[in-house]
Amino acid sequence: MNHKTKPDHRQMAAWRAYAWMRTRLLATWRDLIQINASDRPWEMPLAAALSSGLPLMVGAYFGRMDYGLMSTLGGMVFLSLPNSSLLHRMMMLLAASFGMVACYAVGALTQFWPTVMIASLTFIAIVVNMICRCYRLGPPGSLFYIMATAIAAYTPGRVEDIPTRVGMVALGCLVACLVAFVYSLHMTRVAPPPPETPLPSPTFDFVVYDSVIIGLFVGISLLVAELLQLPRPYWVPVSCLAIIQGASLVAAWHRQFHRILGTAVGLCLAWLLLSLPLNPWTLSLVMMLLSFGIETLVVRHYASAVVLITPLTIFLAEAPLPGQGHPATVIEARFLDTAIGAFIGALGAVLLHSQRLRPILSRAMRAVLPRRVN
Repeated sequence: MNHKTKPDHRQMAAWRAYAWMRTRLLATWRDLIQINASDRPWEMPLAAALSSGLPLMVGAYFGRMDYGLMSTLGGMVFLSLPNSSLLHRMMMLLAASFGMVACYAVGALTQFWPTVMIASLTFIAIVVNMICRCYRLGPPGSLFYIMATAIAAYTPGRVEDIPTRVGMVALGCLVACLVAFVYSLHMTRVAPPPPETPLPSPTFDFVVYDSVIIGLFVGISLLVAELLQLPRPYWVPVSCLAIIQGASLVAAWHRQFHRILGTAVGLCLAWLLLSLPLNPWTLSLVMMLLSFGIETLVVRHYASAVVLITPLTIFLAEAPLPGQGHPATVIEARFLDTAIGAFIGALGAVLLHSQRLRPILSRAMRAVLPRRVN
């Protein structure tokens, strides 16, 4: 009597796990080598480089690169410029400038109380993400506002220096608005913007639920960085935010892989640049070139853009600090910060995109929040 051999369930489970992992790795590899098409005009990266570079040139001229780097943070608001009519562009950029100055001011004011700092960053991350989602602002979204808050919170200084620092950021925003006005005059004539369409009605899950989860995990990432006593904790919440903003769980995983890989290569570039004897003028030129390259690459290949983002943000945050130490110390701290932030951001992405957890948490959040928010 012939007996049919029963299938080994452990072997089948192992084979299914292998097939799933192979599929995921192939998808990740295809996403890594894919170069996206882009219709972004070359004038946009040039204008972005001028917005961030002109304050550096002024700082180099007056021998105050610390002021120039603070103003450069304000110049990053240029990236919030929408593709719309001239009036709408300038209104949105003025609102973004106010938000950037307010975020930097809050970070600078809370640097003396770590607990208040973490709570403030969490609150700002929630509110800024709500505003960006309510008005359907595209990438980079809330990233630079959170970065400005975190950098301000960890830039050492005295209380009496805060008005000057906030003023420098405001001047950088003014430069960005002037560059954006000239750029918009040219672009609205060369390539008229598409007709304006009404914004879709905001939903609770898209605006409130997602923003609360993102804000909480940004705060958790900073708390973890503080508990681990990392020397430069400000980059952990920024890395967390960059990952958790993925459009889906798969997108968040791909973004995490791109960010860690791009950061690893970018740290080598940063080490090389930090080892060079850069003076204020050459540093300004290098940062302008990095800004131009980032805005050229970010819509085409995210990992390549991260390679340039890494040294740019290191210069933004580390250059004002006297005695920052050997470049290897900065590089090691940045990679550790990125890995921790990316891991926490990936965990937050699970709560954002899980089809099982999301409805449960959304109902619980609706029950806790006031009725008018629902």
